[in-house]
Amino acid sequence: MELASSKESPGRGLAIIAYGLYLGGVMTLVTLPLGALLAWLGRDRAAFWVQTHLRFQLWTFFGLVLSAAVFFLAWRLLAWMALPALSAWAMGYVYFTLALAWLVGRCAVGIHRLTSNRAIENPSSPFLGGARMGFHD
Repeated sequence: MELASSKESPGRGLAIIAYGLYLGGVMTLVTLPLGALLAWLGRDRAAFWVQTHLRFQLWTFFGLVLSAAVFFLAWRLLAWMALPALSAWAMGYVYFTLALAWLVGRCAVGIHRLTSNRAIENPSSPFLGGARMGFHD
């Protein structure tokens, strides 16, 4: 991917702040949507390689929102089926642990690549933004 010529690329500071707000979302959930809002507002004014980070951040946010919606529906289904409360608790524990690990992992990869002035190779990847599947020249 494209390597930036300097650390003064447009939008780079915004992407760093957004990653920080995402990580702050671990403790206070309110900072996560603020980070997504910053990524959304700055996505058109940033350098191309920084735009990949902002898209990566948006995919992270919407992936969390979608997975939370699916989890909530499954949780309500457990209640409807009148299963023991322990099963809902266990499912919630597993979901929140996996969601937290996924969020922190994506932020760690993003911050590492951003501080190395490297783009995210595949911002729409559900994993850690690695190379696209298939053969490369």
